[in-house]
Amino acid sequence: MMKKIGFTRRALALAAPAFLLPDLLSSAALAVLAPTPDTTAGPFYPQRRPTDDDADLVQVSGFERQAHGDVLYLNGRVLDAQSQALPGARVEIWQCDANGVYRHPRDRQFTMRDPAFQGFGRALADQSGRFAFRTIVPVPYTGRTPHIHVKVRVEGKARLTTQLFIKGHRQNAIDFLFHSLSSKQRRRLEMVLKPRREPSRKAFETEIDLVLAG
Repeated sequence: MMKKIGFTRRALALAAPAFLLPDLLSSAALAVLAPTPDTTAGPFYPQRRPTDDDADLVQVSGFERQAHGDVLYLNGRVLDAQSQALPGARVEIWQCDANGVYRHPRDRQFTMRDPAFQGFGRALADQSGRFAFRTIVPVPYTGRTPHIHVKVRVEGKARLTTQLFIKGHRQNAIDFLFHSLSSKQRRRLEMVLKPRREPSRKAFETEIDLVLAG
């Protein structure tokens, strides 16, 4: 007569880690984030940073009016591949103004720039890795779809240089840089713009994670 094998509560408790191990490994694998793709910095990273280089690009210190264009609240987080926040990371952004002109002497249309637009800004990620900018919705210019340049530095070292695009913009498909990215890479760089209530002007907001490799 075969002896019936039973599981005691102790045996089940001891066996549980073995049963759960595949699930734990699967969860750990899912927790690994794909890094934000690197792209070219382009030719217009500031030669000289503006005196006012804070996170509000719409209002330049000492200038009465605000920058032309629709306002964009660009919010997000700086994370590592394990989803951990990177407090103290320095996020820099730069972009053309509403006229399609960069605050850079090499831009051929420099004399047509909007002097009320800061053009460049920086913010430090807080303890949760969060950062926030007030800027304008990027606009197209000859040869390029709307985009915002981004550089992330950790302990003074540049860890990411990339560009953010407006999801669904009609000019994305003919932009050389956007077209060179894979569909998965594009999704990580696309900004979904949502309307935001602003008392005096049209405004939008977006949220994006910047994931650093390594």
